[in-house]
Amino acid sequence: MPSFKKRSYQSELLDRPDIPFEDIKRNMQELDFINRKLGGHEITLDGVVALIKNQMAFNSKLKIVEIGCGGGDNLRAIKQWAQHVHFDVSLEGIDINYDCIAYAKEQKRNSGIEFIHSDYKEVSFQNKPDIIFSSLFCHHFIEEELIFMMKWMKQNSQLGFFINDLHRHPLAYHSIKILTKLFSRSYLVKNDAPLSVKRGFKRKEWNFILSKAGIANFNCQWRWAFRWLITCSNANQ
Repeated sequence: MPSFKKRSYQSELLDRPDIPFEDIKRNMQELDFINRKLGGHEITLDGVVALIKNQMAFNSKLKIVEIGCGGGDNLRAIKQWAQHVHFDVSLEGIDINYDCIAYAKEQKRNSGIEFIHSDYKEVSFQNKPDIIFSSLFCHHFIEEELIFMMKWMKQNSQLGFFINDLHRHPLAYHSIKILTKLFSRSYLVKNDAPLSVKRGFKRKEWNFILSKAGIANFNCQWRWAFRWLITCSNANQ
């Protein structure tokens, strides 16, 4: 029985540099399915709305950047929402994994979204994006790296940033382990999905990380299914 008192720092298979492209494609496809069926995309959209309400007119063009964008499914969800509500957005995804960016670019559904192959820390913006966010990205990092990331997201965004990531909980772990064993055809998903939960966070850990980053005003909200939505508005800092 694994312990959930402390975060795991065991590396995920997807973080390896030698994963074949076809295996990454299958992983991205299944992550998109999981995000759609378990409400991950809805949480991302709620993060966008939380930062723009009472701060920008809906007829203003909004630039949104995702770091660790993977196959671009979160950005695509934002694109579809923006089209539905007739809201003008500019979308950009950044990922250090070349194959993830290659997969994102080949998806016709991602047309109009810009994708950049880079470590997010090495990207410089001519004009700061309004919003920076990450989804299922933070759990790949240790605390010291996350403290830097929080500072970077705050400094490089105009309105603020948000995070959509995992709650470390035994029910989440055993549920996703069973579901991926039954339905997944990706060895990456079968291995990494339960491990991701073990690398996830408790509320007190987010409080510590954001405090160390010098961010005092933020909202940490628990969401189904076992996610955290952390929103940080620059107007409140």
